[in-house]
Amino acid sequence: MLKLGLQPTIVTFSTLINGLCIGGKVAQAVRLFDDMVREGYQPNLITYSTIVNGLCKIGDTTRAIRLLRTMGERGCPPNIVTYNTIIDSLCKDKHVTKALKLFSEMRGKGIPPDVVTYNSLIHASCNSCEWNEVTRLLNEMVVNNCKLDVFTWNILVDALCKEGRILEAQDIVETMIQQGVDPDIVTYCSLMDGFCLQGNMDKARKVFNSITSKGCASSVVSYNIMINGYCKAKRIDEALELFLEMARNGLIPDNVTYNTLIGGMSQVGRLAVAQELFKEMSANGLVPDMVTYSALLDGLCKHGHIHEALGTFHLMQNSGLEPDIIHYSILIYGLCQVGQLKVARKLFCALKVKGLDPSVYTYTIMIKGLCKAGVSNEAYELFRKMEAEGCVPNSCSYNTMIQGFLQNRDIVRAAQIIHEMVKKGFSADVSTTAMVVALLSSDSTDESFCALVQKL
Repeated sequence: MLKLGLQPTIVTFSTLINGLCIGGKVAQAVRLFDDMVREGYQPNLITYSTIVNGLCKIGDTTRAIRLLRTMGERGCPPNIVTYNTIIDSLCKDKHVTKALKLFSEMRGKGIPPDVVTYNSLIHASCNSCEWNEVTRLLNEMVVNNCKLDVFTWNILVDALCKEGRILEAQDIVETMIQQGVDPDIVTYCSLMDGFCLQGNMDKARKVFNSITSKGCASSVVSYNIMINGYCKAKRIDEALELFLEMARNGLIPDNVTYNTLIGGMSQVGRLAVAQELFKEMSANGLVPDMVTYSALLDGLCKHGHIHEALGTFHLMQNSGLEPDIIHYSILIYGLCQVGQLKVARKLFCALKVKGLDPSVYTYTIMIKGLCKAGVSNEAYELFRKMEAEGCVPNSCSYNTMIQGFLQNRDIVRAAQIIHEMVKKGFSADVSTTAMVVALLSSDSTDESFCALVQKL
């Protein structure tokens, strides 16, 4: 354009900046914006809003706020859209205090907040369980004659359901209808999810069945919620029936659907079905992801199918996915369960070489495997090593080590770890307590051990 002797206009720059931002090239958009300003062009409200939106999308709210400050100085005061963009970004980044401060600044400049502003703040306040702030904002909306839209109501319903306050959520839906706002598929999905979280699948199903009669169409998301609920409640046949119903209704299952069902089948030991679903998933053009492999691996390992688990693990590696610490931990657990301690130990020792740091869960699995094999000395060394490596033992780690010593009749060191555990603020779990009670019932128990156990 410049070679042809044509000078770009502010519209040209704004279009280019917008294109770069849409394409995810925000850094280039910012450079172009800076060049434009240096060349003497005056950005308009659209240009500023575009670049502010781009900065917020990459999480650079600090620079977005800085740009907001310069807008007024350059004769282009920000409007409600500009403020809303930054307030929403701050809320998503959990900087609610900063968002509220910007909210106050906006009102101080005579810009009245709209429903979008309030929705961002209410959503963030709900996520941080600041219910007094939620109430204050809702009351302020009423005073300012700012009507709640379907998004506002859905935010409230979803937050209450996640808090387990399902009756209040239902009351909100009733109020919503009374206010002339029709619940949508998101509203019903939140209610279903709330009932599923409480294990009340019958009520969740009742909401699910009512969706079409309420004028809404069931979606893949609504089916996924129900399938997940049934899987967690171990009502697998009902989950599978819904899965089959999806196809009959013209809905295509996604990765979440398959991952949930594979996980559910694996947990109850229906591994043949889980593996069939895994094959079907690939045949239908879906690519198994990290969650798919962890779900299948977990089921195979928990039910002792270690050879198939190793085959699945290698299949994952060959697919181009790099197993993470979760996959390695599952496999180490499976190997320990079937007594293949040598292979488990080798895999554990190779983690650092692969650039993976064992988690507290990984260490605890390995400690348990060593104790099960009767090598409690090696388990104890690993127990001490984990903290030296920067992985602090948790309650499960302590209980596992105590159980290992008790299984191997090492009462003295079991007593030492119990004392240490109590000092750290942890307590005995059911298995440790049962083992201690059994030991106390025998005649050979040392009195000092009895005195220490009273602290549990």
